[in-house]
Parts: sequence; C-alpha cells; structure tokens
Amino acid sequence: MENTKDLTEHTSRAERKRRDSFGMFDGYDSCSEDTSSSSSSDESEEEVAPLPSSLPIIKNNGQVYTYPDGKSGMATCEMCGMVGVRDAFYSKTKRFCSVSCSRSYSSNSKKASILARLQGKPPTKKAKVLQKQPLVAKLAAYAQYQATLQNQAKTKAAVPVEGFSWGNYINSNSFTAAPVTCFKHAPMGTCWGDISEGVRVEVPNTDCSLPTKVFWIAGIVKLAGYNALLRYEGFENDSSLDFWCNVCGSDIHPVGWCATSGKPLVPPRTIQHKYTNWKAFLVKRLTGAKTLPPDFSQKVSESMQYPFKTSMRVEVVDKTHLCRTRVAVVESVIGGRLRLVYEESEDKTDDFWCHMYSPLIHHIGWSRSIGHRFKRSDITKKQDGHFDAPPHLFMKVKEVDAAGEWFKEGMKLEAIDPLNLSAICVATIRKVLADGYLMIGIDGSEAADGSDWFCYHATSPSIFPVGFCEINMIELTPPRGYAKLPFKWFDYLRETDSIAAPVKLFNKEVPNHGFHVGMKLEAVDLMEPRLVCVATVTRIIHRLLRIHFDGWEDEYDQWVDCESPDLYPVGWCQLTGYQLQPPAPQSSRDSQSSSSKQKKKAKSQQYKGHKKMTSLQLKEELLDGEEYSFLQGASDQESNGSASYYIKQEP
Repeated sequence: MENTKDLTEHTSRAERKRRDSFGMFDGYDSCSEDTSSSSSSDESEEEVAPLPSSLPIIKNNGQVYTYPDGKSGMATCEMCGMVGVRDAFYSKTKRFCSVSCSRSYSSNSKKASILARLQGKPPTKKAKVLQKQPLVAKLAAYAQYQATLQNQAKTKAAVPVEGFSWGNYINSNSFTAAPVTCFKHAPMGTCWGDISEGVRVEVPNTDCSLPTKVFWIAGIVKLAGYNALLRYEGFENDSSLDFWCNVCGSDIHPVGWCATSGKPLVPPRTIQHKYTNWKAFLVKRLTGAKTLPPDFSQKVSESMQYPFKTSMRVEVVDKTHLCRTRVAVVESVIGGRLRLVYEESEDKTDDFWCHMYSPLIHHIGWSRSIGHRFKRSDITKKQDGHFDAPPHLFMKVKEVDAAGEWFKEGMKLEAIDPLNLSAICVATIRKVLADGYLMIGIDGSEAADGSDWFCYHATSPSIFPVGFCEINMIELTPPRGYAKLPFKWFDYLRETDSIAAPVKLFNKEVPNHGFHVGMKLEAVDLMEPRLVCVATVTRIIHRLLRIHFDGWEDEYDQWVDCESPDLYPVGWCQLTGYQLQPPAPQSSRDSQSSSSKQKKKAKSQQYKGHKKMTSLQLKEELLDGEEYSFLQGASDQESNGSASYYIKQEP
C-alpha cells in the first residue's frame, strides 16, 4: 500500500511539474517554467516588443480594465506595488516609485501582462495588492456562470439535423449569413457587441492523443449568425483543421478561462513541433487581439430566460376563423417560441405555434377591451394550475391618435394576405376597433359573414397605402374575379365609389435593419408555424423582406417585416434545441411542381383555414398619370433608408 501511495504521489507531483503556469503540458512545449520567467531567452525577447505605457491593463473585447489605488493623495508603483505619497513618486505621471522601477516596467511590461492574461492573473503587483479580493470574487462568479451553462447544455442538448450542416452549406456555396445584431428578439441580439473575425477564444483541442480533455486557442475566421468558423492558433493559412462551432455554446470560452479553471492548454498534435517556444508565440499572437467578454456565458444564459411559462393562459387568433380569438394555454416554450394549445382541446393536439412577441397573442381580456370578436370557451372555469399571463409580458404597440383624421370603414389599401403571405392584395377596412386596431378584408375573397377578416394594428408594417406596390415594382394581387386587367387603382376606386386611406396614417418608419439581399437565416414557415426552415432574403423593400425557403419554389416565398420575431440567425435552432428544416434535396427539386405543391398546400390548409389560390399573373405596369403621380422611389431599398415610396394625389 505504501509503495502504491508513494507511486501515486510521485505521479501527481510529476503531473503538476509537467503542467506549467499556462496550463500547458511541457511535453508539447520545450520551454520550462524557469526559461519562461520574466528573464526569458533572447529569442522570445526579440519576438515581443513592449506594449504602450498605459499598461497594466486587461484588454477584453475592446474594453480596458485598470486598477485604481483607491486612496486620495496616494499612489501605487505599477512595477513593485509599493504604496506611498503621490508627490514623492517619480515622473510627472507619478506611476513609479523610482527610476529603476520605471525602466524595469518598460522592458518587461508587455511580456508580463500578456502572460498574466493567459494565466488569468492580474498583470502586476499593483493589481495583486489592490484587486486580490475582487478578482477572486469575479473568478468565482465566472466559474459559477460556466457551471450553470454546462448544466444547461447537459439538460438541453442541441437537435441535430441529419445530413445538413450550416457550415458545409455556407462554405460550399460561399453564402453570407445575416448577423446576430439584425435580430433584436433573439438571444444576444442586443448585446452581441463587436464579436467579429479575428476574435480569439479557447476551445477543446480535438487534434490531441491525450486521454483527458484539453484546450487550445483558436481565432474566428468567418462568422455566420451564431456559428463561427474557427482555426487553431499556429495553423496560419492552413485550413485543414478548421471547424464550425456555435459561439454561444458551452465549449467556447474567453482567453484566460483555462488558467482560471485549471484546464490544460495543449497545442494540436499536427503542429506541436512547429515552434520551440509556444509561450512566446502566444504572447506575440495575442498582443492587441480581442476575446469574448468574461461575462459572455452569463449574458447568453440571461438572454435565454423567457418570461412566459407553461400553463399560462393567453388570447390567440383562431387559426380556423381569423376574425376571432380564443383562449389557449402555453404548453411549452422553446427559444421564446410558444406552443399554445387551445383550451377546449382535450387531447392537446389542437395547437398553434408563435413567438412570445407575436402580434397574434394578447392578454386575457384584450378582445373585449378593443371590441374584437372572441370565441367563448365551453370550459366554465380555469383548470387547476392554469393562470392568466400578466399583461406586461406582451409586445406593446405604439399609441395612436384617432381623434383627428383617421381610418374609416370602406377605405381602400394594400395588405399582406395572411392566408397567402407571398401576395400583397387589394384590401378594404371593414371595421375600426379601439386602440388603433383595424379589421381588414381582402377584396373579392371575403366570406359573407366576415369570418376571414383579419386584425392589423394601424402601425402594422403589413398594411400599405394605395400605390405602394406599383411604385416599388411589387406585383399587386387584384380582387378575385376582377376582369379589367391590368389593374389600375384609379379605375377601381371610381368603380367601387371608394376612397384610399390617407398616406399619412401609415407607418413610414424604416429602421436600419442591416439585412442585405442574399443573406441566409432561419425563418418560420408562417403557413405551418411549427416549422423553422433554412431561408434566404431575396428582396428588400425598405423594411419589407421577401423570404425564400431554400429548396422550395418561389410561389411559397413570404413577405415579412425586418423586425419580425419569426426570423432568426443561423444557428438559432442548434442553440435553442429547436428542430431545423433543411432545404429540399436537389434530386427532388425537379419533381416539385406537382407533389411538393400539393404537400405544401395541404400543410397550409392545416394552419389558418383554407389557403387562397390567388393568381399572381398580373404584370407590372405603371399607372396612367392623369389623376395620380408617384414620388420617385426604388425597387429594392437595401440602404435601409426611408426613401419616398408612397403615392400622392394631384390637386
């Protein structure tokens, strides 16, 4: 037993000896603890130039952290850590206690600071003296955040898509993905910061024969939404071991995490003999580089906390009768998307998917408050455990002033057809509700009882003034059965004895959304809203995006607002554990004209009642300029600016 114990202790000591202050194993580094101290070899001193005199600092994703002394009239030497009266210190800046400390600092500051950053330590004695307790507290909190994220990763594994890889799809076609900052409703959408190409991270080293999990530093080569193409440090222009990884995943950490967590940094086996001094190499490569913020994993975790909980009751549009709402109960929450089960569904199969910020859901009592139709439930009292969702959880609409000139029943406009989202149609305001809400019907397709009217708010980006499509060269769908083609608004208004809704009442705000034609993303198929699909932005009209589902025909494209909560960055499904629908395979695209159309339309009919078979054969022609003239506009406004694209009536 004693021999075994001695052997174990000897092995443990040897293991600790083999692992240096970087967390690096000396089996992969010829530089020992002694040769990598502050008096390093000439080779490393030549490679490493001194940093600016503003050190000691910790550069972290562009942020600079300094260590104040916290004592008025006192100063702390930034070389030796001695505290004394400021007036007695050397130089005008009073940063050093003597000339020798100033000179020593200049020669050693760069190497000491970078090594300290890698080791997760303060860069000078000053930092140790003044920041010891706060640093320990920060490291403890950071370790707790990492543990929380890892626990979440264990309980919520990513959903794989067999045969589809975003990385391969983007690489093989040189695609570009919409940046995370385009999606304010998505995790990290408002706090993504300046994560970009060149940012360094610590990731698992898969090119290693050691039995334990080890790490190495990698740089971001390309970003695609949440996904990053990474390359291990030391591979230079060699892309043979490049790999894709979700930046918000539990295996990506800021530089310095390994040292603070006691994890070993080991160079990849392929390049382990490329450099004789890996420490000097890392110091040189990491100088001035950015890494993730130390609280990045905490921010990811916080941004994936959702206020809606299971068993909450809401009012949601009735998918079989768009003119009314029904009570539904939150059955599950995935990435902010809610699976709502209508309250009267005994087997819980009658459901509806939408995002928690969708304009289709409201608090209990909303319908009565604005005068909207509502289907009363046969259930006389709440079921045990069900409770009403608080009103403050729902997306707020802009307040409007309906006291002056306002929308009136019978006014004409153009609107996205919720039963055929690829079409913008001739429409009529059928009823004006409270708080700025309007009931709208598609001309020529309305049911006699108004059961297919739908509700849009006056500020909705899905309604447009008369002439919007024509001036922006979008195909306008005329009323079904209207024989006088090509359709002309002036003739139609005269024939129907109608007036156009005033242009000034519509929402003209165009945010700087950041989307460009050709960008890839993940988008909800709103005709089958449980599906999130691989998609592409194919047109941009100010704030309006034309979304194409890869592998499907163009007739299934959908017009969607740039701030729609049904659009997500590449990698969102993997991050949240939602199932991603890959593009239709190439082999089936040629035969799509018959079978896939029927399949797609069958799915659509399951969603919001009967999908309209609207003809889109109207060709784009300019209106006669006798009574109306158009302000100069452009077709695809990628500038994100609010160009003039509305019609005006001549006096």
